[in-house]
Amino acid sequence: MRAATQAKSLVRKIEARTPAHRDRAIDGLRALALLAVPVGHWLLGGFTLDGSGALHNASPLSSFGFFAPLSWVLQMLGIFFLVGGYASVLSFRRHTGSTTRWIKARLARLGRPVLGVAAACAAMFPVLYGLGVPSTTLHTGATLVIQPLWFVGVYAAVTALTPYCIRAARTLGAWAAAPLIGVVAAVDFLRYGPFADAMPSWLSLINILPGWLFAYQLGVSWGEKRIGKRVGAFLLVAGTALFVALLTVFHYPASMVGVPGEIRTNSHPPSLLVLALAAAQSGAAILLRDKIAKLLERPALWAPVVIVNLSAMTILCWHQIAMLAAAVPASFAGHVPGLTTAPDTLAWILQRLAWLPVFAALLAVIARFTRVFESPWTRTTKTRRAAAGLLAAGFAVFALGLA
Repeated sequence: MRAATQAKSLVRKIEARTPAHRDRAIDGLRALALLAVPVGHWLLGGFTLDGSGALHNASPLSSFGFFAPLSWVLQMLGIFFLVGGYASVLSFRRHTGSTTRWIKARLARLGRPVLGVAAACAAMFPVLYGLGVPSTTLHTGATLVIQPLWFVGVYAAVTALTPYCIRAARTLGAWAAAPLIGVVAAVDFLRYGPFADAMPSWLSLINILPGWLFAYQLGVSWGEKRIGKRVGAFLLVAGTALFVALLTVFHYPASMVGVPGEIRTNSHPPSLLVLALAAAQSGAAILLRDKIAKLLERPALWAPVVIVNLSAMTILCWHQIAMLAAAVPASFAGHVPGLTTAPDTLAWILQRLAWLPVFAALLAVIARFTRVFESPWTRTTKTRRAAAGLLAAGFAVFALGLA
């Protein structure tokens, strides 16, 4: 009863503090896209246990092809970049200083949590090794922790391009995103078409920036009011048609995430299939915006959205550690169903679903202590910042297998 009373009080407080002009639909879309990241990693990532008791990464996608459509739902980075572009436009308008100062502030907000989690892991891993955790398990854990952080680097790059995206949106409207999808299509043709054998291996890297900038540019154009429901409907229909064509006619891999053992991948770097999905998702978001805003007028639904958004970078940076917090101790007990057993049976799927609330609870506990990294480090001395930087660099070297 006490917990229920406190929850109702929190809901009322959040509702009272929400400005009337707040765009609840954009916040709701961001929260949905953000929560898809941990859910996707927790469902599509598993472990195997070797003879020495060490954990290795594994995926149910290797055994179950029918999991691929699930990745179409959980791969919501297109939505994340869309609302990111939209929100950046609003932030840029409100800013009264120089453009450089605005970019620095935005990048600092992204960098602090990343630096915090990397430094914390660098300090924690030697302790875990001293307590008997195998080095192989630590390398597995480091890979998982650093896995979602590539997104922060890409997001920082597109954020720095916001002023140019705004100019393009004001000049070209929705068409500002067309050259980006054209670049990705051209690169895909070269690396998968009749000239594929003659193409250098680094060619695919060209897709990284235009591939993820595509949805961000759509968001900027949306924020500049150059995209309406008519364009949204076009994006939904055209994106869906292109998605189906790429799967059925051009035989793109069905999974939106990498599958162990498969040569081709859609996400690293993004293929044309990723942009087709992002276009369809963006169109749906634009068309459903008013309905989402209406739905989130309910205080009980709005409060969780606010809480998730206030902890966005914490969730992104620490959700893999929440899964490891359960799996690493369990590895000492041997094969724990759904946690340290191979993800190659239907029973594992049901067992892993049962673990999701545990991972979520562990993440909530971790976030209570680590959300401080999202706040400005005004009380942190230069010496401590330098130490955190050195620890983070050391962790990156370890995670990338450079030492």
